Amino acid sequence: FFYFPKKNQEIMDEEKVAELRKKRTFRKFTFRGIELDQLLDLTNDELMDLISARARRRMSRGLKRKPMALVKRLRQAKKEAAPGEKPRGIKTHLRNMIIVPEMIGSIIGIYNGKMFCGVEMKPEMIGMYLGEFAITYKPVRHGRPGVSAAHTARFIPL
Repeated sequence: FFYFPKKNQEIMDEEKVAELRKKRTFRKFTFRGIELDQLLDLTNDELMDLISARARRRMSRGLKRKPMALVKRLRQAKKEAAPGEKPRGIKTHLRNMIIVPEMIGSIIGIYNGKMFCGVEMKPEMIGMYLGEFAITYKPVRHGRPGVSAAHTARFIPL
């Protein structure tokens, strides 16, 4: 004898699964023990205590005109975006800009020397440089025979 579940029972199971998905709570993001909403309220001096020494030194020397202009354009793009939607991408050559909590959620086109790589800023990126997320070279692919003058005599089985 085979047991065939009733249609109603299948629908109930699907509803339970959907309910469980809604109930599932996500782990709150913390950066060095501070939650995201508190990070956004920090002043630059308080943020400096949380990031690495190199970034701290750079921030202590003050934000120059170009990084400030980028932050201003990011603010503008966030303001123009509809609620619940991603803001438009902002292109920049400032690979040495340190990511601050205010940038989270923005989309930045980071120049890698050839094109702009679109990167969405996430909380895990705080304290890192923009350049870390736009690779400037094409990684080597070993093991493929190349066509070059030095290796024309190499035997390539067909």
